[in-house]
Amino acid sequence: MTNIQPSFVPLLSPREIIQAGAFGGSYFGMLDLRANGDYNNMFNELFDGLDRSLYEGETYKPRLNKFKTRSGMPYEYWKEKGWMHKDDPYGWFEWYCKYYLGRRHEDDKRQIQRWKEFCGINGRWRKLIYRKIYESGRWGISPRIQQSLLHWGYYVNEIDLNQWIKSTNHKYKKISYDK
Repeated sequence: MTNIQPSFVPLLSPREIIQAGAFGGSYFGMLDLRANGDYNNMFNELFDGLDRSLYEGETYKPRLNKFKTRSGMPYEYWKEKGWMHKDDPYGWFEWYCKYYLGRRHEDDKRQIQRWKEFCGINGRWRKLIYRKIYESGRWGISPRIQQSLLHWGYYVNEIDLNQWIKSTNHKYKKISYDK
């Protein structure tokens, strides 16, 4: 992937997001949205060999998510907000798939800014999850937030936690892994 913005650094590829368990297996499940494009080439290039039920299910199944929880707003909510570009009717993840495959588009700047605000180094949800992990002393805190971050190609990790601790002038402490 050739990146046009060095600060746009998702930790996961589209394939890794789907493999990890995202979108309840239904991100590309609304077939009526495909009227303006052929998705088979993109699916073949990104998801070859993966079970199609991991990304093309007709209904959202939280059990398919990594954190076994429902995360995100319904499609109609995003549509009402006017956040969908006509070239990417499924939304951010569709845009990211195409960006990852090399497409450059008029919507890149907006989508990259959305990613930065969500889970970039100063992103609202990234900072929140590290605060919650630090305060609770548990990596498994807030599965819904962690699932949402996964949808955006980000996962919590020790390096970024330590960076957050340093940037907020907190003292280092051991974080336990939930059983």
